[in-house]
Amino acid sequence: MSNDTQQIVNKAWNFAHVLRDDGLSYMAYTEQITFLLFLKMADEMTRPPHNRPAIVPRDLGWESLLAREGVELEAQYRHVLDELGKKKGMLGEIFRKARPDIQNPATLRRLIVDLIEPERWTSMDADVKGDIYEGLLAKSADESPKGAGQYFTARPLIRGIVDVMQPTPDDTVCDHACGTGGFLLGAHQYVVEHFGRELDPDQKKHLRTKFVRGWELVANTARLCVMNLYLHGINADPCPITCDDS
Repeated sequence: MSNDTQQIVNKAWNFAHVLRDDGLSYMAYTEQITFLLFLKMADEMTRPPHNRPAIVPRDLGWESLLAREGVELEAQYRHVLDELGKKKGMLGEIFRKARPDIQNPATLRRLIVDLIEPERWTSMDADVKGDIYEGLLAKSADESPKGAGQYFTARPLIRGIVDVMQPTPDDTVCDHACGTGGFLLGAHQYVVEHFGRELDPDQKKHLRTKFVRGWELVANTARLCVMNLYLHGINADPCPITCDDS
């Protein structure tokens, strides 16, 4: 993890301590921060150098939260989670049963303005979102068995294994314990980097809709995996990630 990434992760942990004092568990905080990070990164993808079409409706996007404070912010955040949870496909899956657990509007505003807004998350080499999640998950294992027993594969090892496997645009990559999607995204990135200019329309569609398939037992981890895939241009219906959190 780079020094810049570590500083941001430490900053996120400091916010976790503040919310912990308000009675919010590490796991609940982790879920809230992933919702907000997704909205911020989705907004960044519509701007240079990405310039992609919006994947979140404007009236429910990051700017709608940034423009509000106090009770209006709290109401808008609740509205955003409710409405996005009704959407079809992967977007609806990301926000399914999402709850606005941060009850203090001032704390929510600090999280948006001080932690998330100043950073350009999509320009970072590391998956900082995943680093934050994994760090907080380790902390949460002390307070809840739901976080215990999860281990995340180091990214250099993921890259090494993907390089050995050499996936092609015509493959389907499956991970039966996909976690936050590291292997699936690594395989997807490999194909983009090695075949991007040679892909025909059918291969591009396959890469977007059927290239990855994953299974994950823990609902919060599966949600983060879907977020990662969706932000990287993977948009399949039905959702390519299956979760059995029973």
